[in-house]
Amino acid sequence: MKILLLEDDFTLSKEISTFFSTKEFECTPYYDGTFLLKKYFPYDYDIIILDINVPGINGIEVCKGIREIDKKTPIIMLTAFSEIEDKLSSFDSGADDYLVKPFHFDELYARVQSLLRRKEVPQQIENKIAVKDLEIFEEEMKVYRSGEEIKLTPKEFKLILILAHAKGKVLSKQFIAEKLWDYHIETNQNTIEVYINFLRKKIDKDHETKLIRTKVGYGYYLSDQE
Repeated sequence: MKILLLEDDFTLSKEISTFFSTKEFECTPYYDGTFLLKKYFPYDYDIIILDINVPGINGIEVCKGIREIDKKTPIIMLTAFSEIEDKLSSFDSGADDYLVKPFHFDELYARVQSLLRRKEVPQQIENKIAVKDLEIFEEEMKVYRSGEEIKLTPKEFKLILILAHAKGKVLSKQFIAEKLWDYHIETNQNTIEVYINFLRKKIDKDHETKLIRTKVGYGYYLSDQE
């Protein structure tokens, strides 16, 4: 397994590389975001770990740059900050996970393993899902309403897919959080409300029929019926 690591702290970078070498991972370190993007080639690595605060282009922008040419390789963001804005910025840039410094290497390893397991599970893709005038093309990662394309971030797209695959069933915040991040973290449940609001503004705001619905005390569902 090959890891791409962006971390400007030389000591921490060395420690992470050494730790993963004991787990039979090959770790390629970078210390500058601009240089990494110039060298990056799609799908050369099994997983990517990006520190946010690095010289050159920061980790958020590096993540966005990678996602323009590589939508599948899992990405974990590392940062010393834990504010909700930093988490949302990480996920909106295309990251799959987020870990706050300082952290235990065993926890980072567990996150890596979780993302790799998800990557290896073959998924049957239903190319088009339609709810009233909402069309979701899973393989192309595109969403249309009344024929007009709606631009969604990777996490927003994954959230609308989770709701669409439920076929009108009400999903709890905990269920959505576990599907969206693969494991339970309390703060992720709170973040679900933020993402639901993002989707409503993009998908429902300019339409008479609202599709993203709430069953108070239970959760959310996607339907053109109350």
